[in-house]
Parts: sequence; C-alpha cells; structure tokens
Amino acid sequence: MRDIAVQAQLSEATVDRVLHDRRGVSAPARRAVERAIAELDRQAEQVRLTGRHLVLDLVMQAPVRFTALVHDALEAEAGNARPAVIRLRSHLEETVDPARAAAVLDRLRHRGSDGVLVKAPDHPEVRAAVDALVEAGIPVVTLATDLRGTRRHVAVGLDHDSAGRTAAYLLSTIVSDTDGVVLVPVSRAMFTGEETRATAFVEAISTQRPRWQAVTIDGSDGLDATIVDLVRAAVADVDAPVLAVYSPGGANRGVLTALDEAGISLRAFVAHDLDSDNLDLLRAGRLTAVLHHDVRVDARRAIKAVLQLQGLLPGAPASLATPVGVVTPHNIPSRL
Repeated sequence: MRDIAVQAQLSEATVDRVLHDRRGVSAPARRAVERAIAELDRQAEQVRLTGRHLVLDLVMQAPVRFTALVHDALEAEAGNARPAVIRLRSHLEETVDPARAAAVLDRLRHRGSDGVLVKAPDHPEVRAAVDALVEAGIPVVTLATDLRGTRRHVAVGLDHDSAGRTAAYLLSTIVSDTDGVVLVPVSRAMFTGEETRATAFVEAISTQRPRWQAVTIDGSDGLDATIVDLVRAAVADVDAPVLAVYSPGGANRGVLTALDEAGISLRAFVAHDLDSDNLDLLRAGRLTAVLHHDVRVDARRAIKAVLQLQGLLPGAPASLATPVGVVTPHNIPSRL
C-alpha cells in the first residue's frame, strides 16, 4: 500500500479507501490509484526479467532468401526484448528433409532450450519430435507454417487462406479478358502454409474463372536451380496459353527463367514475401504484386509467446494470423 501511495502521490489512507471501495474518494484519485497499480505491475515484470538470459532456437528448412528474412527479424526483435537478454541459435537448411528436421529437434530436447521456433515440413517424424519437446517442458512456436495435430503451443504466421484467395482475386481481375493456364509453384506440399495458400487459390479461381486451368508444380524446395526443369515440364504438358503465375512457394527467378526460355510472356505474376529477390523483380516489373506480411510482427509475437510460456510476461499466448497486404511496384515500403 505504501508503494501504491508513493506512486500515485496520494496518502495511504486514500489508497486504502480506493482499494476497499469506500466512499469519499474522488474519481481522479481512483484513476491515479489504478494507474499506479498498473505501473507497479509493469515494473515488477521488468524486475522479473532483469538478469534472465534466454536461448531461443530457430529451426527452419527454407531457401536462404526467406531464412535470412526471418532470422534478421528475430534478431531485431530480440534486441528489443530488454530487459530480458535473448540469444538466438539458428539451425537452417535449404533442403526439405523431415528426418533431419526431427533430428535437430531431438538434439535440442536433450541439449536444452528456452524456446524453439520451427518451420519444418508437416511429417510424422517432425510432429513426434515437436510433441517430445513439449513433453520435456520446452516452449514450441511454429513460424510461417503450422504442424497440424501437434501439441505445439502457438502458431504464428500469415493468414494463408486469405492470401490464396487474395491472389485469385488479383489475377482474375487483372486478366479478365481471356482463358488459359495459371501456374501455381509450391516448394513442398508438406508445408501446410503453402498447401493452404494453393488450395484456397485453386478453390477461388475455379469460381471466379471457371474456364482457367490451375496447374500446381510441387517439389522444388523453393530453389531456383530445381524449379526450372519442373516449370519446363509443366509448360510442355499444357495445351492452352500460360496467362499468369501465382507463386506460394518462391523460386520466382527460376520460374521466370523457364518461361523466358519458352517464349512465354505472362499477363500477371503474384508472389509472396518482400525478400531481396522479389524486391528486385518487383522493381524491374517482372512481378505484378507481392503478397506481403510483416515478418517483424511475427517475430515479435513469437518471442512474446515464449516469454509468456516461461512465466516472464503475463497472459496466455495465443495463435494469431497476420493479415496479408498487397505491394506493387508503386507502394514498396520506404524502409526497404
């Protein structure tokens, strides 16, 4: 009570009357006590955090252009998490390999971690490794793509269904005067985020442009080197003009290389994420639009969830989907 009185600059008697809801207290005095309690709670949280060193592990299987985006966002947000001191350990691979991802997660369970942030394929081995981490008391947050049916604590990332439907709306609006083929390259169907985007897109485009043919291209790992042959094969198999591309899985330079070689001029190309490749392609006019969400927001939410699960911040963490934004060559964020 003495601390509240000092913080509120009121007498202890007045504070006592407010806390016990007695008469004779003005509305400003009650508000001052409420503000003082909130401020003291915040200070207490900082005291609990002071001196704590947390080690968070980032486990990702994705192309470098995306892992770099996520890693940089997490490093920036970790620096803002003071007075907690957060150190990030990264376990990054470009090739999609469920067994390797599960092995990394198992090593972290034995080695110890204050929290694991994971983007990995939705595979039985990976799901079992995640459940084992949770059983061991280690907070697990999925990033960018979820792991269905696991005991992971929180999922953070884009609203994938909304993104796929937004892409369908954009392409059906831009290319409204002819019928043909739209290519949908995904890195791996095992990533639930990309699968959800692609499924939502195909469902929406089949309603908006029922005469279009959506051709899904799977298995590139999101790498330019592997997507070229896959696009060549897909183009050779279709008997209608290729009008557009919706790329939930990246490797957009490789997609364009294959189409350029085939002499195909697209009417529109919608991609995902403002990584360095897509920024260059957007500025060059090779991409029509990029579906963007703020990875820094995801990083902030993921770190906050771990702190809550560690009991260092109040409240229960919740899974949140980040809304999608549309970036064209004319509204690229200035900070990029």
